Amino acid sequence: MASIISSSTASSNNEKGNYTLPLIILTTLFFMWGFITCMNDILIPYLQGIFKLTPAQAGFIQSAFFGAYFFVSLIYFLVSINLGDPLAKIGYKNGIIVGLITAAIGCCLFYPAAESKAYGIFLLALFVLAGGITILQMAANPYVALLGNSETSSSRLTLTQAFNSFGTTIAPIIGGKLIFKSVGGKEHMTAEAVKTPYLFLAATLIALAVIISLSKLPRFTGEKIEKGLEVLKFSHLTLGVIGIFMYVGGEVAIGSYLVKYFDELLGFKEATAATYVAFYWGGAMVGRFIGAISLTNRNQTQKFLLMAMITLIAVVAVFMLMESVLFALIILGLVTGNCIAFILGKSVPAKTLAIFSIIVVGLLITTVFTSGAVAMWSVLAIGLFNSIMFPTIFTLAIKDLGKYTSQGSSLLVMAIVGGAVLTPVTGIIVGAIGYQKAFLFPIICYLFIFYYGVKGHEVKRKASA
Repeated sequence: MASIISSSTASSNNEKGNYTLPLIILTTLFFMWGFITCMNDILIPYLQGIFKLTPAQAGFIQSAFFGAYFFVSLIYFLVSINLGDPLAKIGYKNGIIVGLITAAIGCCLFYPAAESKAYGIFLLALFVLAGGITILQMAANPYVALLGNSETSSSRLTLTQAFNSFGTTIAPIIGGKLIFKSVGGKEHMTAEAVKTPYLFLAATLIALAVIISLSKLPRFTGEKIEKGLEVLKFSHLTLGVIGIFMYVGGEVAIGSYLVKYFDELLGFKEATAATYVAFYWGGAMVGRFIGAISLTNRNQTQKFLLMAMITLIAVVAVFMLMESVLFALIILGLVTGNCIAFILGKSVPAKTLAIFSIIVVGLLITTVFTSGAVAMWSVLAIGLFNSIMFPTIFTLAIKDLGKYTSQGSSLLVMAIVGGAVLTPVTGIIVGAIGYQKAFLFPIICYLFIFYYGVKGHEVKRKASA
C-alpha cells in the first residue's frame, strides 16, 4: 500500500493549510465507493429473483465483489515484496485515476451482462468494479493519513469513512427506487433495470478521474519498502488482519441479508425493506461522524456539544424523511446510546473498539431471540456500533510497524475478502435454519474483535522507522 512517507516530503507548495481541497476530493471518492458497495445489497435480492438463486448462491455476489479485494491486494503484495511499492512509483494521484477507470469499466460491463442475461457476466462485472475500488482503497487510505498531523490521522480517516457511509446510506434508497420500483416490483423483474444506474455510475467515475487528473494534488515521495515476510512476525498486525476479515465479513453478511430478513420477519416488500436497510448504513455514518469528534484533541465540552449537534441533526433528518415522531424518538435513543458508549471509551481507540464489539454481540442476540420491531431495530442499531471498527482496527494494526507499514497495510486491505467468504457461509446457514437464527453466526466475528480490542492489539515488537 503506502510506502513509509512523511508529510515533510511533500513539495514546498503544499503546506498543511493547503490540504483542504485534496481532502474534499478524497472524501468524494470515499462517498462514491461506499455508494457502489452498498448497491450490492439491492443487487442480491434483485438477481436472486431474476435467476431464482438460493440464499447461498446469491451470496456469491458478495464473493465476486469482495474476492477482488483479496486477489488484487495479493498481487499487489507479491509485487511489492519483490519489486518495490507500485504506488510509490506511479504516485497516489495516478493510482487513484487507475482505480477510477477500472471501476468505470466494471460498471460498463453491466450493460452486456443485462443484454446476455448471464449471471456469470454480472459476477465478472462486479469483480472488475471491485478491483478498481481496491486500488482506490490502497491509494486513498494512506493519502488521507498523510494530509495533515499524524496524531489526528485516525480522526481524519474516520471522518472520510463517515462520508463513505453516507454513500452506503443513500444507496439502498436510490437503488431500491431505480431497480425495484422502476420495474413495477418483484413480479416484473428483468435484467434491463440495472443498465441505466450502472452506466450513470460509470460516467460519474470517469468524470471524477478527469477532475483528479486536472487537479493539483500534493505529491509525496517515499522509501523503497522492505522485501521479504518479516512483517508477519508482528502479532498485532496479523491479529489485525484477522480482525479486518471478521469485521468486514460480519458487517457485509448482516447487511446483505437484511432485505430478505425483513421480509421473513415483518413481511416487508423489497422496496420497503431497502428503505429500512438505509438505517443500518446510516447508523455507521452517524457513528463515524461522532467517532471523528471523539478521537480528536478537542476538550470534553466541545466534544459533547458537537456530539449533541450530530445527534440532533440525525433525529431531525429521520423525522423529516419518515414523518414519524416514533422513528425520531427511536433514533434519539439509539444515537444517545452510541454517544454514551463513546464516552465510556474515553477516546481510547482499543477500549472503544472492545465496548462497541460487545454491544454488537448483545444486539445480535436480541434480534435472534425477539420478534417484530424490537428484532428489526436491534439489528439496524448494529450499524451505529460498526462505525469506528474498520479505521480503529486499521490504525491499531499498523502501529509501530516502521519500514514494514506498507506491507502491513496491503495485508489489511487484502483481509476485506472477509466479505466474500463469510457472506455465502451465512447464506448456507440461512438455507438451513432461516434468516433470523442465522444472525447468531456473526457473533463469532465480533467476539474476536472484542478480543483484539482488549488484548490482541498490544504491540509486542516494534520496528525501526
